[in-house]
Amino acid sequence: MTEAERLVADYAGMGLTAGRHPMALRREELATRGILRARDLLTARQGRRVRVAGMVITRQRPGTAKGFVFLTLEDETGIANIIVRPDLFARDRLVIVEEPFLIVDGVLQNQDGVTSVRAEQVQGMRGVDIDFDAHDFY
Repeated sequence: MTEAERLVADYAGMGLTAGRHPMALRREELATRGILRARDLLTARQGRRVRVAGMVITRQRPGTAKGFVFLTLEDETGIANIIVRPDLFARDRLVIVEEPFLIVDGVLQNQDGVTSVRAEQVQGMRGVDIDFDAHDFY
């Protein structure tokens, strides 16, 4: 059984893995596409256009947030906070709600010590066959 097959089996059977994070298996390819790791966001320049990818571990749409949606993406180095504007959510709702792994293009912001990516484009990440349940709150 390959590492990727074992990872899929772990998630299918237990909903988690004791092995490497799924994103670690794709990191080399993602790096060639300019996709940063979560920990790289901590040292990147405020206002810089960035591209990040990860496993969606939470989706939140608080009633008090005026239609904004907040995502938490996890990769092998940590988490990335994503802010999705209401118009982007309306346009790409199906991708944002259904895809377990996302690639997000946006602008890095650091406000009150919290680093986030203000999403401008969201797409599903192809080639990851892991089924798991994110913590979704709509």
